[in-house]
Amino acid sequence: MLDENQLDRLRRSNRMKSANAYSADCPTRQILDRIGDKWAVLILLLLRDEPLRFNQLRRAVEGISQKMLSQVLKSLERDGLVRRRVIPTVPVTVEYSLLPLGATLAAAVDPLREWAERNLKEVLAAQRRYDTQHKAAA
Repeated sequence: MLDENQLDRLRRSNRMKSANAYSADCPTRQILDRIGDKWAVLILLLLRDEPLRFNQLRRAVEGISQKMLSQVLKSLERDGLVRRRVIPTVPVTVEYSLLPLGATLAAAVDPLREWAERNLKEVLAAQRRYDTQHKAAA
Protein backbone atom coordinates (compact mmCIF):
# COMPACT_ATOMS: atom_id res chain seq x y z
CA MET A 1 0.00 0.00 0.00
CA LEU A 2 0.99 3.65 -0.22
CA ASP A 3 2.76 5.38 2.63
CA GLU A 4 1.64 8.80 3.88
CA ASN A 5 4.20 10.71 1.79
CA GLN A 6 3.03 9.01 -1.39
CA LEU A 7 -0.61 9.73 -0.53
CA ASP A 8 0.18 13.38 0.14
CA ARG A 9 1.97 13.70 -3.22
CA LEU A 10 -0.99 12.07 -4.98
CA ARG A 11 -3.47 14.38 -3.26
CA ARG A 12 -1.43 17.43 -4.23
CA SER A 13 -1.17 16.31 -7.84
CA ASN A 14 -4.96 15.75 -7.97
CA ARG A 15 -4.45 12.22 -9.28
CA MET A 16 -6.50 10.89 -6.35
CA LYS A 17 -9.53 12.87 -7.51
CA SER A 18 -9.62 11.01 -10.79
CA ALA A 19 -9.10 7.44 -9.64
CA ASN A 20 -9.24 5.01 -12.52
CA ALA A 21 -8.68 1.36 -11.65
CA TYR A 22 -8.06 0.61 -15.33
CA SER A 23 -5.00 2.85 -15.31
CA ALA A 24 -1.74 1.00 -14.57
CA ASP A 25 -0.53 3.59 -12.06
CA CYS A 26 -3.79 4.04 -10.13
CA PRO A 27 -3.51 3.23 -6.40
CA THR A 28 -7.00 1.75 -6.56
CA ARG A 29 -5.38 -1.42 -7.90
CA GLN A 30 -3.56 -1.93 -4.60
CA ILE A 31 -6.87 -1.80 -2.77
CA LEU A 32 -8.41 -4.23 -5.24
CA ASP A 33 -5.48 -6.58 -4.63
CA ARG A 34 -6.40 -6.63 -0.94
CA ILE A 35 -10.05 -7.30 -1.73
CA GLY A 36 -9.02 -10.07 -4.13
CA ASP A 37 -6.87 -11.82 -1.53
CA LYS A 38 -8.79 -14.85 -0.25
CA TRP A 39 -7.05 -14.80 3.14
CA ALA A 40 -7.83 -11.12 3.73
CA VAL A 41 -11.49 -11.61 2.82
CA LEU A 42 -11.86 -14.65 5.09
CA ILE A 43 -10.22 -12.85 8.01
CA LEU A 44 -12.39 -9.75 7.54
CA LEU A 45 -15.52 -11.89 7.51
CA LEU A 46 -14.47 -13.76 10.65
CA LEU A 47 -13.86 -10.51 12.52
CA ARG A 48 -17.32 -9.11 11.74
CA ASP A 49 -18.96 -10.65 14.78
CA GLU A 50 -16.32 -10.32 17.48
CA PRO A 51 -12.65 -9.69 18.13
CA LEU A 52 -10.51 -12.80 17.83
CA ARG A 53 -7.06 -13.77 18.99
CA PHE A 54 -4.35 -14.80 16.55
CA ASN A 55 -4.65 -18.52 17.30
CA GLN A 56 -8.44 -18.39 17.06
CA LEU A 57 -8.07 -16.96 13.58
CA ARG A 58 -5.46 -19.56 12.65
CA ARG A 59 -7.73 -22.41 13.75
CA ALA A 60 -10.77 -20.91 12.00
CA VAL A 61 -9.08 -20.37 8.62
CA GLU A 62 -8.03 -23.84 7.55
CA GLY A 63 -4.96 -23.96 5.33
CA ILE A 64 -3.45 -20.61 6.30
CA SER A 65 0.09 -20.75 7.69
CA GLN A 66 1.12 -18.82 10.75
CA LYS A 67 3.45 -16.70 8.61
CA MET A 68 0.73 -15.89 6.06
CA LEU A 69 -1.80 -15.02 8.78
CA SER A 70 0.71 -12.69 10.37
CA GLN A 71 1.45 -10.98 7.04
CA VAL A 72 -2.22 -10.55 6.16
CA LEU A 73 -3.09 -9.17 9.58
CA LYS A 74 -0.25 -6.64 9.35
CA SER A 75 -1.45 -5.56 5.91
CA LEU A 76 -5.04 -5.22 7.09
CA GLU A 77 -3.86 -3.22 10.09
CA ARG A 78 -1.73 -0.96 7.88
CA ASP A 79 -4.69 -0.38 5.56
CA GLY A 80 -6.83 0.80 8.47
CA LEU A 81 -9.18 -2.18 8.27
CA VAL A 82 -8.19 -4.10 11.40
CA ARG A 83 -7.15 -3.06 14.89
CA ARG A 84 -4.48 -4.99 16.79
CA ARG A 85 -4.81 -4.80 20.56
CA VAL A 86 -2.18 -6.10 22.97
CA ILE A 87 -3.61 -7.25 26.29
CA PRO A 88 -1.03 -7.31 29.10
CA THR A 89 -1.42 -10.87 30.35
CA VAL A 90 1.07 -13.65 30.92
CA PRO A 91 1.70 -14.64 28.21
CA VAL A 92 0.72 -11.54 26.26
CA THR A 93 -2.62 -11.82 24.47
CA VAL A 94 -3.16 -10.11 21.12
CA GLU A 95 -6.62 -9.72 19.65
CA TYR A 96 -7.80 -8.35 16.36
CA SER A 97 -11.03 -6.53 15.59
CA LEU A 98 -12.54 -4.70 12.65
CA LEU A 99 -12.27 -0.95 12.40
CA PRO A 100 -15.21 0.91 10.84
CA LEU A 101 -13.54 0.92 7.42
CA GLY A 102 -12.97 -2.83 7.67
CA ALA A 103 -16.60 -3.36 8.60
CA THR A 104 -17.71 -1.58 5.43
CA LEU A 105 -15.39 -3.74 3.34
CA ALA A 106 -16.59 -6.93 5.07
CA ALA A 107 -20.17 -5.92 4.30
CA ALA A 108 -19.23 -5.33 0.67
CA VAL A 109 -17.47 -8.68 0.15
CA ASP A 110 -19.89 -10.88 2.08
CA PRO A 111 -22.32 -11.03 -0.88
CA LEU A 112 -19.44 -12.47 -2.94
CA ARG A 113 -18.97 -15.22 -0.34
CA GLU A 114 -22.71 -15.90 -0.41
CA TRP A 115 -22.67 -16.02 -4.22
CA ALA A 116 -19.76 -18.49 -4.19
CA GLU A 117 -21.50 -20.76 -1.70
CA ARG A 118 -24.82 -20.55 -3.56
CA ASN A 119 -23.30 -21.24 -6.99
CA LEU A 120 -20.58 -23.73 -6.06
CA LYS A 121 -22.29 -26.73 -7.68
CA GLU A 122 -22.88 -24.90 -10.95
CA VAL A 123 -19.29 -23.65 -11.16
CA LEU A 124 -17.87 -27.11 -10.42
CA ALA A 125 -20.16 -28.64 -13.06
CA ALA A 126 -19.04 -26.03 -15.61
CA GLN A 127 -15.39 -26.79 -14.81
CA ARG A 128 -15.97 -30.53 -15.31
CA ARG A 129 -17.69 -29.89 -18.66
CA TYR A 130 -14.88 -27.62 -19.78
CA ASP A 131 -12.18 -30.08 -18.72
CA THR A 132 -13.96 -32.95 -20.47
CA GLN A 133 -14.37 -30.98 -23.71
CA HIS A 134 -10.77 -29.78 -23.74
CA LYS A 135 -9.31 -33.20 -22.96
CA ALA A 136 -11.22 -34.61 -25.93
CA ALA A 137 -9.90 -31.82 -28.19
CA ALA A 138 -6.29 -32.30 -27.12
